[in-house]
This record gives sequence, structure tokens and C-alpha cells, in this order.
Amino acid sequence: MRFLKQLAVSLLVLVVGGAAWVRFAPGAGETLGAIGVSHPLIDALSGSAGGEGAGGPRNGGRGEGGRGFSDAALVVVRPAESAIVNNRLNAIGNGEAIRSVTVTPASTGNLTEILVKSGDRIEEGQVIARLDSDEQMIAAEQARLTRDSAREKVERYRNLGTARAVTAVEIRDAEIAMQAAELALRTAELDLKRRDVVAPSKGIVGIITVNVGDYVTTSTPIAVVDDRSQILVDFWVPERFASKISVGQPVTANAVAQPGRQLTGAIHAIDNRLDQASRTLRVRARIENPDDMLRAGMSFSVTMAFDGDRYPTVDPLSIQWSSEGSYIWRVSGDKSQRVPIKIIQRNPDKVLVEAQIAEGDRIVTEGVQRLRDGGAVRIAGEASPEREQKVAGDAQ
Repeated sequence: MRFLKQLAVSLLVLVVGGAAWVRFAPGAGETLGAIGVSHPLIDALSGSAGGEGAGGPRNGGRGEGGRGFSDAALVVVRPAESAIVNNRLNAIGNGEAIRSVTVTPASTGNLTEILVKSGDRIEEGQVIARLDSDEQMIAAEQARLTRDSAREKVERYRNLGTARAVTAVEIRDAEIAMQAAELALRTAELDLKRRDVVAPSKGIVGIITVNVGDYVTTSTPIAVVDDRSQILVDFWVPERFASKISVGQPVTANAVAQPGRQLTGAIHAIDNRLDQASRTLRVRARIENPDDMLRAGMSFSVTMAFDGDRYPTVDPLSIQWSSEGSYIWRVSGDKSQRVPIKIIQRNPDKVLVEAQIAEGDRIVTEGVQRLRDGGAVRIAGEASPEREQKVAGDAQ
């Protein structure tokens, strides 16, 4: 029996102390709400503490207006702002010449001459090396003699044909033999011409990897010729930019080896599919190189500008979570309103969200524990209507 009395007294002291703490300690209600105490119990504790002092001179004048002011949750707000995302793309790309050709011989043989050196600027069709061609020259001369002999025979048969000394069939056979001799000569001259190694395009000659006297085949590289009047830069863009890029769109670039020098160009080509592993799209930009300061193989920092997407932003502290997802509290008038959100991008100082809020809306950042949808709130640092009325009454 004595134990029960002690327990009852302890519970009574605990309830009275808790009620007094909730009533008079700032932030006590928020603390209880944060640890899971229900709002009705918090309100009951606050009301019981007020009831005990109702007859005293300190609380005698509060009445209904005092209780309404006490029930409003104290909050700190911050206005919603807006920001733009996906308006800028930065990527690293690799440069290559607008046209790069590896020159190989058209036939096999020994090199007898190399007519260019590394760094020379050459034109299309220019001879850069020669193979031994004695055999081909002899074959061409023999074919020329055979052709000349066939021509003379045709002329002689035609003259004899007018005197009916030869038949028309013999004349026709001589003409066919002449045509065959002409084809043989063309073949021999082509074989001789192929002993010259010519450049298929203009550009700058790279390092020559062969020497005079080397035996080369049709797969032996003689030199690489780069036309770097323009540089192509290949880079990869994220999937979200795939539909925003078009051929001809302007780009700016900086060569990593030449900091501070800004280059301009345009999109030259776009791949027809995304890479499934990286979810990126290959894009190629073209940059002018009139002063020949850029080289194939350089790395470039490429920048592209877009219109972007505008989203409202809120303070990271304002975002709350429930089983239904993320949400925030908005203050409309003197009431709290729960607004569901979808997070678009997190930054250290703000979070971009997709939500039914406008720039300038007051979003709660502190005091969210006691908020209920449609519940009364009072903003820290702002005078409430009840307090303004009380101050006006005291002044009268």
C-alpha cells in the first residue's frame, strides 16, 4: 500500500513537472514531438499547466486569446527561390585532324628515293617516295613498240584493202591487235606510275618510319599525312543532353596544353546511338586552326550552353520524409500546408525540387515537429495578430 502511494505521488509530480516544462520552457513541445510524443498529449500537458495557474494573477487575463496564441506552432521560414539546371555542359574531348591519311605504296619493291621529310607541307598528288622501276620502264617501252608496230600494220592493211589485196577480216584482226597493244601499253604505264608513292591529300607529313633501300609492301606505312587546317574534337555527353544537341550548334573549347586561349567551333557530327554501358552520346565538334597551333591528339575542354530547366529551390533543412516520400511545409497566411516534392538536384546550400510552389513562398526550415496540415503557425520574428490586438488594447 505504501509503495502504491509513493508511485502515485511520483507520477503526479512527473505529470505536473512535465506540464510546467511544456508550458514555460521554449521549444519543449518541439523536443517532445521529435522523440515521438503525440501532439494531443503535448497539447494536454500545455493546457493542464495553464489550468493550474488559471486562478493566479499571472494567467488570469489570458482567456481564449491566450490559448489560441499558445496553440500556434512557432516556426522559422525561408522564402523559396529558383535556379536553372542543365544549362551548361562541360566535357573533355580528344582532337584529331580533319583528315588523316596513312600513305602506303601501291606495289611492292625497294625504296630508291624519299622526297619529303617530317614536318613538310605537301599537296594532294605530290610524290613523296619512289620504288625501283627499271623493270616497269622496260615493260612500258616494249609495250610502246608493240603498239607502234600494230598501228603501222593497220595502216598498211587499210591501204591494201582499197586495192583489194587483203580481206576485210584481215583488216579487222589487225585493228583488234592494235587495240590489245594499246591496252598493254596502258597497263605497263600504270605499273610504272605505281612505282611513285603519292600523297592522297594535302597536309603535314609526320615522322617517316622507312629508309631508302627498305623493301616495302602495299601494307607498309611510309608516312602519316595530317590535314589540320581544322581539328575535330570527339567528346561524350550525358543522356539528358542527347535531344538538345544539333549539328551546327556553337561550342567553345580550350586546349588543355594552351590555357587561357578560347577557341570557337560548331557541332560537326552526332552519333546515331548512345553507349549502353555509360549512357552517353558521342559528339564531334569542328574547330578552325588557321595558325596551325593545334595538333591531333590534344585534349580539349569543351563547353556548350543550353536554355536549361528552371526549378524552385528550398533550404535542405526544410525537406522531410514519410512513407509517401519527401515533402516540405509551406506557410500560407497563418496556416501550415504540406506540399509533396520530388528532388531534382542536391547542392550544399539549396535543393532543386519539382513541386507546386512559387518563388517567394515561405517554406518552414525549423519547428517542423509540431506542424499539422492546416494547423496554426506563428513565424519567429513576426508579431501575431493576437499580440498586436493585445498591444493595441493595452495602449487604449
